[in-house]
Formats: sequence, C-alpha cells, structure tokens
Amino acid sequence: MKNAIICGLYIGVLSIVWMFVMRMLGFSPQISGVEPIEFVSLLIPLIVLYFGLKSYRNHECKGHMGFLEALFQCFKILVIGGIITVAAAIIYIDEFAKDHSIQDFSGRVFGALLVGLLFSLGVSVLLTTKPNKVD
Repeated sequence: MKNAIICGLYIGVLSIVWMFVMRMLGFSPQISGVEPIEFVSLLIPLIVLYFGLKSYRNHECKGHMGFLEALFQCFKILVIGGIITVAAAIIYIDEFAKDHSIQDFSGRVFGALLVGLLFSLGVSVLLTTKPNKVD
C-alpha cells in the first residue's frame, strides 16, 4: 500500500502543478473544447503508473506479478491520485476560475476516469510477468 500512496501522491501533486503551469502560460479551461496542450497532462498518470507498477513488481513482488495483482495496484494508485487531483481542482475552480463551475468540468473528470482505466489495463498487461496465471 505504501507504493500506491507514494505514486498516488506523485500523480496528485504533478496534476496540481500542471493546473498552475497551464494558468501561468495563459491557458484557461474552456467549456466548449480542449486546448491541444492539455493533452500533455495525459503523460502524468501514464508515466507514474508505469514506473510505480514497475517498482511494485520489482521490490514487493520480487519480479513476479500476475495481471489482476497489477491491475489492482494500478487502481489503488489512480484512486489516491484522483482524490487528490479532484479536491485540488475543486479548490482551483473555486479560487482561480470563478467564471466556471465544477459542472463545466464534469466531462473532463469522466474523460480522466476512462483514460485512467485504459492506462491501467495497458500498463498491467505490459508489466505482467506471469502470463499463464490470472491470480
């Protein structure tokens, strides 16, 4: 669980930093569309999930990990990171984006959920070392 908490904190903190970097660069969230630079934020969960799961496999599982074990670890990482990111986004919207509401960003939150699920599946398949064992 320690690995999931640390990696979830990385996702949350990097996402918060990215929100403020986007603001400093002059990009404000749009209701109608997504700026192309916003897609760079997809790299945060992908990279942290990959290295977090790889670390979990190498240190806690001694190099052997089944698919469901990997998927469950990815979900734990994403839940912790998601809670931190959503809480920070609510505060960010309340303090810095007063012309928007949380309902304006519900599509982004749903999109992040889908992207996280797809990344979890991909990283789990990539780092599974017991291909014949489901768990």
